[in-house]
Amino acid sequence: MPIRVVQWATGAVGRYALRSVIERPSLELAGVLVHDPDKIGKDAGEVAGSTPTGVVCTGDSGRIMAMDADCVLHMPLPASYFGPDRAADLKTICALLASGKNVITTTGFVYPKSYGPSVVASIEAACDQGGTTLHGTGINPGFVSDFLPLALTGLSDRVDHIYVRESSDLRGHPSRQVVVDLIGFTRSARDYATMIRPFRAFQRMLFAESVHLVADALDVRLDEVAETDEFEVAARAFEIAAGPVREGAVCASRWVFSGLVRGRPFMTVEVVYKADAAQTGRWPEPGFALHIEGVPQMSVAVEEVSHGLAAAAAHAVNTIPAVCAAPPGIRTLLDLPLPTGRGQIRLA
Repeated sequence: MPIRVVQWATGAVGRYALRSVIERPSLELAGVLVHDPDKIGKDAGEVAGSTPTGVVCTGDSGRIMAMDADCVLHMPLPASYFGPDRAADLKTICALLASGKNVITTTGFVYPKSYGPSVVASIEAACDQGGTTLHGTGINPGFVSDFLPLALTGLSDRVDHIYVRESSDLRGHPSRQVVVDLIGFTRSARDYATMIRPFRAFQRMLFAESVHLVADALDVRLDEVAETDEFEVAARAFEIAAGPVREGAVCASRWVFSGLVRGRPFMTVEVVYKADAAQTGRWPEPGFALHIEGVPQMSVAVEEVSHGLAAAAAHAVNTIPAVCAAPPGIRTLLDLPLPTGRGQIRLA
């Protein structure tokens, strides 16, 4: 029988995931929750840019909670769950789990242990009640800053330092909520300094999860995860999908998260966001890089991912069968089989 899947939110990543669920024979779309009033009542296929499904989008989360489904792809926009809304996001996830639905989320939770025992206890209690599983994933965190470095250390005789870098070009990103309201691009330096505080706290939580996951997997006890960030302003005005960037407005930012042991970095994650890489020469070009310092020395580079949002969605969708088959509880990438693109190969 096909796995019955609910799509929770249809933002930039959620639309890609929704289209994938619709087009995969092994999956059956059970329901769609939307936050945009203009999408309520529309066929899910219309929202996803795919074929009609007969499934009508709803704005009523209670209907989703009561729905018969195997799995929920939980993908609200980041602006809806960072800062003070984080507790509400956890409450929603626990309610979905307790209702008998497995949850795959891209809101973090790749390693809930990093949030402390009370968060873990809340999630595990909900999983016990519903007989369900929670898995957090994404492209970064969820793959680049945790799965890939751990895989590469399998070739190591000694590991001295792990360095991961993401550089993203947001020129074509369609969401103003992400590019402007969340990351802070197009704002003046003064406005940016004020509005970035909750995002800074969210970033610290999010990437600390990956650093703690890798450290625990390699039996390393961290003293702390330190964070620094800086930004760049535009030398000239230019346009991006999310809106105009004026001269002097913030157009790039760099974040560094370091897992420290006795003052020395065990793992460093560098994250660079650019409103338009062609307009910002500072900091690395778009793509991903991974270096393992030790014996042997190893480096892996991934050139720019042209459809990064689609990659994040696909990574979540590809985990559905394993999550639904897993025992109840929190299941990280350390607990599940390797997600692959099985069934998605196109040779013609």
